[in-house]
Amino acid sequence: MAMLTTSVGRAAASPISSGEATALLLYRNYLAYRRAWYIFVSGFLEPVFYLFSIGVGVGQLVTGFEFNGESIPYAEFVAPGMLAASAMNGSLLDATFNFFFKLKYNKLFDQMLATPLTTMDIARGELSWSLLRGGIYSAAFLLVMVAMDLVSSWWAVLVVPAALLIGLAFGGICMALTTFMRSWQDFEFVTLATLPMFLFSATFFPVTAFPTVVRWVVECTPLYRGVVLCRELTTGALSWGSAVSVVYLVAMGLIGLAIVRRRLEALLLT
Repeated sequence: MAMLTTSVGRAAASPISSGEATALLLYRNYLAYRRAWYIFVSGFLEPVFYLFSIGVGVGQLVTGFEFNGESIPYAEFVAPGMLAASAMNGSLLDATFNFFFKLKYNKLFDQMLATPLTTMDIARGELSWSLLRGGIYSAAFLLVMVAMDLVSSWWAVLVVPAALLIGLAFGGICMALTTFMRSWQDFEFVTLATLPMFLFSATFFPVTAFPTVVRWVVECTPLYRGVVLCRELTTGALSWGSAVSVVYLVAMGLIGLAIVRRRLEALLLT
């Protein structure tokens, strides 16, 4: 007990900046993953296979769709949706399964709180790692799109920052929801939410195909906002909806981050 008190006292007496704390947590996660690089490869290849099978294969049968008043080939329509989904998946894995393991089983966060790190440092660091993973997936996928000539605007240079916003939104909210999870079975709800979003968020066909009420529901989902934002950037068909998507995704991520901090305090400090 005396040793624990001394450790806590030393931690409290030696605070570190938020930037240093985030860098430490990023480095810790890098060390943990450096021997599991194949996990990153598998996460990147899934949307690429979808692009080749659906975007290119089905694209031979579908002439294309109209988007923001412009007609674009089907592969060029699908590719930004796959990129947005790639950013979502990259952030989702670390924000749910890995975060839950560290919180409930590994007790890693309890150990971190015996250092100068705070609950906000932990939330920020874990979210930053989710963003980094999603950003790597998205940057690699964008290179594939460029190689396949599926990018028709210089606005596409902003696609990676847009993908980071998608990761911010999903990482923040999913981490917040994970703090309420009781067991691994609860993660079925994650699949129940993300799979319909992947299929129906204008990823493979325009949202105008839905009835009006269903369309309104779809347009309120975070993946739809991300898909539309990426598609506007890669095609150059920008609109005021781009700004709406940016504000939506940033707000969602920050709300999730605030909830995570409060939940970690309730779970680990009380």
